[in-house]
Amino acid sequence: MSELVRKNTWTLGLLALFLVLLAFTKTIQTNFGVSGLESLARAALPFAFATAGMAVVVIVGGIDLSVASIMAVCSVIAAVSMPVVGGVAGILIVLTLGTVMGAINGGVIVATKVPDIVVTLAMLFVWEGVALLILETPGGQASDWLQASIQGSIFIPGLPKALLVIAIVVSVVWLPIRRSQLGLSIYATGSHEIAAFRSGVSVGVTRIWAYSICGLFCGFGGLSLVSLTGIGEPVPGPYLLASVAAVVLGGVVLGGGRGGLLGPIIAVFVLRIIRTILTLAGVDPNITTIIEGTVMVSVVMLAAIFTYRGGRA
Repeated sequence: MSELVRKNTWTLGLLALFLVLLAFTKTIQTNFGVSGLESLARAALPFAFATAGMAVVVIVGGIDLSVASIMAVCSVIAAVSMPVVGGVAGILIVLTLGTVMGAINGGVIVATKVPDIVVTLAMLFVWEGVALLILETPGGQASDWLQASIQGSIFIPGLPKALLVIAIVVSVVWLPIRRSQLGLSIYATGSHEIAAFRSGVSVGVTRIWAYSICGLFCGFGGLSLVSLTGIGEPVPGPYLLASVAAVVLGGVVLGGGRGGLLGPIIAVFVLRIIRTILTLAGVDPNITTIIEGTVMVSVVMLAAIFTYRGGRA
């Protein structure tokens, strides 16, 4: 038990921080309760999926600047397809499309050997254009049951459905992969690409798989956007920097090879509840945005400094 705690000290610390912030929220807004938790979980849902996808790519030693654009494409595809083919078929189409877009990103990176940041920056505009071609303005419609799947609580009051959705998706998608040969290859590639290659790991294929998994999580993120609004939104939301900040705050090393998905997802809730506290405290929305952006940039900058120093050491 002590060994488990030692290995997850940072994650447990983030969880404790979240609980403290939750208690502080209750002190400044005494009526913050079950409905507040449900709203927080729903708001965090797309950020959590974007962060999960980004975490996998960072673990393999890369970065994906196109996550928000992929989510936008998946969002409009879901909103357009569901009224035609139905909810279940629409979900399968979206998840397949998200995976394919992620694989295209990874394939271009591996084939051209151009740095991840350059390729995914270009693909950010490509996927954004695709989303606008499908829907020039917000529109379409989501299935009623899809919207209901993230509203309210389940089993007990205070256990948001949205939180359960995150837990189920991450458990079903990531846990089997992490314990598989592919998961070991992802961590090995992120730790030391040359050493992984010499150990028999197909580095190129592993990187493509990592980006495909990222695309799959972005597909879930697009579905969550449609669930929140009921329509497709072709303009990418503020998920890129937020996902990078949450990944770093969650204990994933920017250089790759270390970290998991639980810490970053808890970090998403920490960042979201900070915004909630600022809003409840009556801070001007513009100042709230400035503070939130400053926190995110600071987290990423500090992580980059520590990674650079660690590399030199």
